[in-house]
Amino acid sequence: MWRLLRPDASRVWRDPEARRRLARYRGIIDGTRWAKYLLARDIECSIPLDESTARLWEEHAQLSSRFRDYLASVDAGGPRVPEDERPGVSFLHLKAEIARRILRECHFCERRCGADRSRGETGWCGLGKESRVSSAFLHTGEEAPLVPSGTIFFASCCFGCVFCQNDDISTNPRAGRVVDAEHLAAIAQSLCLDGALNINYVGGDPIPNTHTIIESMLHQQDNVTQLWNSNLYCSTETMQLISDLVDVWLPDFKYGNDRCAERLSHVKDYFRVVARNHLTAYENGEVIIRHLVLPNHVECCTLPILEWVAENMPDCMVNIMGQYRPEHKVLRDPDRYPDIRRHVHSDEMRRAFEAATELGICWGPVS
Repeated sequence: MWRLLRPDASRVWRDPEARRRLARYRGIIDGTRWAKYLLARDIECSIPLDESTARLWEEHAQLSSRFRDYLASVDAGGPRVPEDERPGVSFLHLKAEIARRILRECHFCERRCGADRSRGETGWCGLGKESRVSSAFLHTGEEAPLVPSGTIFFASCCFGCVFCQNDDISTNPRAGRVVDAEHLAAIAQSLCLDGALNINYVGGDPIPNTHTIIESMLHQQDNVTQLWNSNLYCSTETMQLISDLVDVWLPDFKYGNDRCAERLSHVKDYFRVVARNHLTAYENGEVIIRHLVLPNHVECCTLPILEWVAENMPDCMVNIMGQYRPEHKVLRDPDRYPDIRRHVHSDEMRRAFEAATELGICWGPVS
């Protein structure tokens, strides 16, 4: 059993299961592997970036296939493209250009609101083209293998969770300070200098800020893990853009059905979208799933999620979290949400842990 004990992360790395399931991440820390975003800069984009969007996506599909072959070769000990032979316009430049175009008719998240955020229109998330960072610091409260984590908290979110514990930033698109790509890269570099083992894009949620994050990678230089900490309600296009860049995924899997998701987070078609994106993440990186156990939702949400993970993502870790507390709208109007107006009971957590063990899931509670 894998346990998320803190602050001594070293004991996690002594666990052979943790070493195996996070081997590439450990390799980046040790300097024996390259972060994917750096390798994406080694692949040449051979078409002008002012081509049609359809043509750019065609090139993206071809380069993505080439990139995966290159990644496998370099990870196996093959040579990296020498610095003086790296292209002026790369696969990463192509991704940044496509992200800018998505911003014109925004569909970074699965809401696909279509706002022209490039011209100042605001999407469902309340954001225009600017990204805002509410805080950035070395976090020692994340999962043990990830600490110290260089967390960058973005304002706003594409979810409307009634129990949000970060509602001061997730519901306020103007929280924090405006950052452009170069500023974001400087924040990442500062966190690396302070000892961060990863750059952890979180919020709120990173999804509405995909364009700024990808462009910032053109300015970053450190060989450091890029970590996507998200509700993962991304569009397929966003997942295509980031799956070649993200090394470790830290996604939330909140609900085991669409009914609970729509009532408590105001999102539609939740399970299909998030399950699809979890599979994409699993195929393209190392994954630690977070599942927050909600009171009275073990049968309808926790157990279906654990069963799905065991069947579809057997080689990932799951952090089963028991720190739910009534916050935000639930705290203000508890009678409207009677099922989640209390803390989680110990027997509910025990049921979740027992189910994960029975299913053979590599799980860990937050201590």
